[in-house]
Amino acid sequence: MRRTPLYSRASGRRAGGPPETPGTPPAEVAAAGDEGPRRAGWRARLRAHPRRLTLAAMAVALLALAYAAFRPGPPPLTQHDIDAAVLHTLEQLPPEASMESLAYEMVRPAVVQVRRLGSDESDHDERTIGTGVVIIDTGIILTNLHVVAGAGRVGVVFWDGTESTADIISVQPEHDLAVIRADTLPDDLVAAPLRSTRGLRVGDRVVAIGYPFGIGPSLTSGVISGLRREYKGEEGETAMTNLIQFDAAANPGNSGGPLVTADGHVVGIVTAILNPSKQRVFIGIGFAVPIENATAGIGRSPF
Repeated sequence: MRRTPLYSRASGRRAGGPPETPGTPPAEVAAAGDEGPRRAGWRARLRAHPRRLTLAAMAVALLALAYAAFRPGPPPLTQHDIDAAVLHTLEQLPPEASMESLAYEMVRPAVVQVRRLGSDESDHDERTIGTGVVIIDTGIILTNLHVVAGAGRVGVVFWDGTESTADIISVQPEHDLAVIRADTLPDDLVAAPLRSTRGLRVGDRVVAIGYPFGIGPSLTSGVISGLRREYKGEEGETAMTNLIQFDAAANPGNSGGPLVTADGHVVGIVTAILNPSKQRVFIGIGFAVPIENATAGIGRSPF
């Protein structure tokens, strides 16, 4: 008697069962047959209800935003915290040079001590010492006439200690100015940067550099107190006009030194201080000759 086969050779499937994959156990085939309809059912429902899908996505997004908003965070910064942070930052920064120190460094190599000498080069005191400033690097120096007037010989000391005698080559009595030329120069002599007084304003910051009472080079700082001032001599007559008034401290020995702007340019030559008490000390009013007048004495004004 002939037996009926368990599997059909034609269709490759068990009677009444799902399709068979060669080499696949019957149990897995059955599971695959059940999964297909489940996936198809979810996809069909999602396609049938797109609004529900959108609402579900929005709900998840709102939950995420709510969690982020109400999640505990760092405490808010207080003013004390901010001040402490700023202070810490400032303490870490390298110190910056002041305006005064920058101006001083620009002009200092051109500032000289001027001495009115006698027969002996050591024959001088603070009353015979003034200041000058190199305006041409061949040794041309501006100073006050009253510093060198009547001197048998004139000596200068440069910033590096080089000493030299100097000759008076021109004078301007109306501006109390003298131009001198040094005989011996440092190897690296530089001239001071000059600037026209045009554009100067009352309140602009300035420094005065010189040898007050023979001490220096010393720096004092202040502001321009006035422009186009007149200075009257001891007898009340008008001695000089068109002067720059300033309040940077100046004393005997500062005469002939440079008045310097905040950007390190010479705009005047210190020439006088006002003191009704006749004590030869500074009380807050000094005068400088504009650099235009000073450079006119050498016939090579750069302005």
